[in-house]
Amino acid sequence: MHLQNDVKTTPVPSWLILLLAAACGLLAANLYYAQTVIGPISMTTGLSSAAAGLIVTLTQIGYVIGLLFIVPLSDILENKRLITFFLIILVVALIAAAFSPNAILFLAASLFIGIGSVVAQILVPYATYLTSEEQRGRVVGNVMSGLLLGIMLARPVASFITSLLSWQAVFVFSAIIIVLLTLLLSRALPARQPQPAMKYGQLILSLGSLLKTFPMLRRRALYQASLFGAFSLFWTTVPMQLANEYGMSQQGIAWFALAGVGGAVAAPIAGRWADKGFTRILTGLAMVIAAGSFGLAYLFQGHSTATLVLLVIVAITLDMAVSGNLVLGQRIIYSLGSEARGRVNGIFMSIFFVGGAIGSSLGSWSYANGGWSLTTLIGLIMPLLALVYYFTEKKAAVVSKHL
Repeated sequence: MHLQNDVKTTPVPSWLILLLAAACGLLAANLYYAQTVIGPISMTTGLSSAAAGLIVTLTQIGYVIGLLFIVPLSDILENKRLITFFLIILVVALIAAAFSPNAILFLAASLFIGIGSVVAQILVPYATYLTSEEQRGRVVGNVMSGLLLGIMLARPVASFITSLLSWQAVFVFSAIIIVLLTLLLSRALPARQPQPAMKYGQLILSLGSLLKTFPMLRRRALYQASLFGAFSLFWTTVPMQLANEYGMSQQGIAWFALAGVGGAVAAPIAGRWADKGFTRILTGLAMVIAAGSFGLAYLFQGHSTATLVLLVIVAITLDMAVSGNLVLGQRIIYSLGSEARGRVNGIFMSIFFVGGAIGSSLGSWSYANGGWSLTTLIGLIMPLLALVYYFTEKKAAVVSKHL
């Protein structure tokens, strides 16, 4: 199968959607493996505790670089070759991280892990080229559920592997998996050759024009940045709360993180309901659920079993809100212009991840200065701000243009 245009009417094979979902999850996981094993990595590489946060920061910076400067290439270069090239870069970076003798080499590898992992954001819009408009929400939902599962499973998986073997094993196993994934994708994916109307320099300069031209791109990106900021704030601080308030070990925290994975079920459900025309109401519901989750965490604090169970519920509902709203947003932005889908996705995801970085930073600051109460209060405010912005959306414009 060879995709020369963006019109697709036949159903996408289920196995191909499953492969794309698994690929996105395995790639996105590389961004988060290091978060729960920063301590062991710092001890081995000689990185000071004050500088340990650079590991995650540089990985995220690499990812944003990829979103802005690599993902747009999918609008002008043959997609399968582009995907294969950057997967090879990712494998080299993972191997370099696993065998880094010092902090400088590990940090450099972290930057390139972020850059290589951006292939996930080439695969998501690629999936939409395989589908008809009627299928798009369902397919994006299924692929994004795989990506979100990868994000949510990365932390507990890294913790378990490190406790059983070593942190180096995490990166070695990932490198092996990405090699196998590269071979599989290179054989299974149909070629897609875009028909570029501009050169690369013009392509990058057009990012600002696209952001200015499409108000719904700005709106959906800010919605998701607010929710993902709250999500990142929660998952940055809840391990500390679990250890301090409930005396949990690293493995206990990993089991808690596994419970939150249940929230990813919202992604395919949201995609199906969006195909039926319920995007607007589901968007507002996602913001209300996210705010309500933090409201419960703020009101009911302590170290009893009941509050721990409540915290598990909060983790699941917050993840549901974030994953569901992400699919709703992507379904809309992919309808803004098929010839610019890679660039539109790059803009959307870069703003989305900037929100996550802000949330993580706010979480570290708030927990150090005001404990869990201040942290959950800030987490409550973030989706509420998105909800206020949501009420300025003109329903008629959204329905007529995007649903």
